[in-house]
Amino acid sequence: QVQLVESGGGLVQAGGSLRLSCAASGRAFRYYAMGWFRQAPGKEREFVAAISWSSARTYYADSVKERFTISRDNAKNTVALQMNSLKPEDTAVYYCAAAVERLSWGIDPKSFGSWGQGTQVTVSS
Repeated sequence: QVQLVESGGGLVQAGGSLRLSCAASGRAFRYYAMGWFRQAPGKEREFVAAISWSSARTYYADSVKERFTISRDNAKNTVALQMNSLKPEDTAVYYCAAAVERLSWGIDPKSFGSWGQGTQVTVSS
Protein backbone atom coordinates (compact mmCIF):
# COMPACT_ATOMS: atom_id res chain seq x y z
CA GLN A 1 0.00 0.00 0.00
CA VAL A 2 1.34 3.43 -0.90
CA GLN A 3 0.90 6.42 1.35
CA LEU A 4 0.09 9.73 -0.31
CA VAL A 5 0.23 13.23 1.16
CA GLU A 6 -1.00 16.25 -0.78
CA SER A 7 0.07 19.84 -0.27
CA GLY A 8 -0.21 23.19 -1.98
CA GLY A 9 -3.90 23.95 -1.73
CA GLY A 10 -5.20 27.33 -0.69
CA LEU A 11 -7.27 30.38 -1.59
CA VAL A 12 -6.66 32.13 -4.89
CA GLN A 13 -8.52 34.67 -7.01
CA ALA A 14 -10.03 33.70 -10.32
CA GLY A 15 -7.40 33.74 -13.05
CA GLY A 16 -4.66 32.85 -10.60
CA SER A 17 -2.49 29.75 -10.28
CA LEU A 18 -1.72 27.06 -7.74
CA ARG A 19 0.60 24.08 -7.77
CA LEU A 20 -0.44 20.96 -5.91
CA SER A 21 2.12 18.38 -4.91
CA CYS A 22 1.73 14.79 -3.78
CA ALA A 23 4.47 12.90 -1.96
CA ALA A 24 4.35 9.11 -2.15
CA SER A 25 5.97 6.44 -0.04
CA GLY A 26 5.58 2.77 0.69
CA ARG A 27 6.21 0.95 -2.58
CA ALA A 28 7.72 1.21 -6.04
CA PHE A 29 6.13 4.52 -6.96
CA ARG A 30 7.78 4.63 -10.34
CA TYR A 31 5.77 1.67 -11.63
CA TYR A 32 2.33 3.10 -10.90
CA ALA A 33 0.15 5.51 -12.81
CA MET A 34 -0.95 8.49 -10.75
CA GLY A 35 -4.03 10.64 -10.87
CA TRP A 36 -5.72 13.70 -9.44
CA PHE A 37 -9.40 13.82 -8.60
CA ARG A 38 -11.54 16.50 -7.00
CA GLN A 39 -14.77 16.70 -5.07
CA ALA A 40 -16.86 19.82 -4.63
CA PRO A 41 -19.49 20.14 -1.88
CA GLY A 42 -22.60 18.15 -2.75
CA LYS A 43 -21.00 16.61 -5.82
CA GLU A 44 -19.41 13.27 -6.64
CA ARG A 45 -15.67 12.86 -6.88
CA GLU A 46 -14.54 13.53 -10.44
CA PHE A 47 -11.46 12.78 -12.47
CA VAL A 48 -9.08 15.68 -13.17
CA ALA A 49 -5.84 14.31 -14.66
CA ALA A 50 -3.70 11.20 -14.86
CA ILE A 51 -0.13 10.35 -15.81
CA SER A 52 1.34 6.98 -16.69
CA TRP A 53 4.19 5.40 -14.75
CA SER A 54 6.74 6.54 -17.35
CA SER A 55 5.15 9.99 -17.95
CA ALA A 56 4.71 8.99 -21.60
CA ARG A 57 0.95 9.32 -21.35
CA THR A 58 -1.23 11.98 -19.76
CA TYR A 59 -4.95 12.52 -19.84
CA TYR A 60 -7.14 15.41 -18.70
CA ALA A 61 -10.78 16.06 -18.06
CA ASP A 62 -12.23 18.38 -20.68
CA SER A 63 -12.95 20.97 -18.01
CA VAL A 64 -9.26 21.44 -17.20
CA LYS A 65 -7.55 20.89 -20.57
CA GLU A 66 -5.16 23.65 -21.56
CA ARG A 67 -5.23 25.00 -17.98
CA PHE A 68 -3.88 22.18 -15.82
CA THR A 69 -0.69 20.15 -16.24
CA ILE A 70 0.18 16.93 -14.44
CA SER A 71 3.79 15.85 -14.01
CA ARG A 72 5.82 13.44 -11.93
CA ASP A 73 9.35 13.01 -10.65
CA ASN A 74 10.05 9.34 -10.07
CA ALA A 75 13.39 10.10 -8.46
CA LYS A 76 11.62 12.13 -5.76
CA ASN A 77 8.43 10.05 -5.56
CA THR A 78 6.27 13.06 -6.28
CA VAL A 79 3.48 14.01 -8.62
CA ALA A 80 2.34 17.57 -9.22
CA LEU A 81 -0.66 19.37 -10.66
CA GLN A 82 0.00 22.85 -12.02
CA MET A 83 -3.27 24.74 -12.18
CA ASN A 84 -3.46 27.96 -14.19
CA SER A 85 -6.32 30.28 -15.12
CA LEU A 86 -8.30 29.01 -12.17
CA LYS A 87 -12.05 29.45 -12.13
CA PRO A 88 -14.52 29.49 -9.22
CA GLU A 89 -15.87 26.17 -10.48
CA ASP A 90 -12.46 24.62 -9.79
CA THR A 91 -13.16 25.00 -6.08
CA ALA A 92 -13.00 21.55 -4.49
CA VAL A 93 -10.98 19.20 -2.35
CA TYR A 94 -8.27 17.74 -4.57
CA TYR A 95 -7.07 14.18 -4.06
CA CYS A 96 -3.96 12.42 -5.26
CA ALA A 97 -4.33 8.72 -6.13
CA ALA A 98 -2.10 5.82 -7.11
CA ALA A 99 -3.10 3.01 -9.48
CA VAL A 100 -4.13 -0.35 -8.11
CA GLU A 101 -1.75 -2.34 -10.31
CA ARG A 102 1.78 -1.84 -11.57
CA LEU A 103 2.11 -0.65 -15.17
CA SER A 104 -1.66 -0.29 -15.52
CA TRP A 105 -3.66 2.59 -16.97
CA GLY A 106 -7.13 3.88 -16.26
CA ILE A 107 -8.97 7.03 -15.28
CA ASP A 108 -11.93 5.49 -13.47
CA PRO A 109 -11.71 5.89 -9.68
CA LYS A 110 -11.81 2.08 -9.42
CA SER A 111 -8.44 2.00 -11.21
CA PHE A 112 -6.85 3.68 -8.21
CA GLY A 113 -6.25 1.91 -4.92
CA SER A 114 -4.47 4.43 -2.72
CA TRP A 115 -5.71 7.94 -1.93
CA GLY A 116 -4.37 10.94 -0.09
CA GLN A 117 -6.29 12.89 2.51
CA GLY A 118 -7.05 15.74 0.14
CA THR A 119 -6.16 19.42 -0.03
CA GLN A 120 -8.66 22.26 -0.30
CA VAL A 121 -8.55 24.59 -3.30
CA THR A 122 -10.80 27.64 -3.17
CA VAL A 123 -11.08 30.05 -6.08
CA SER A 124 -12.80 33.34 -5.38
CA SER A 125 -14.57 35.36 -8.06
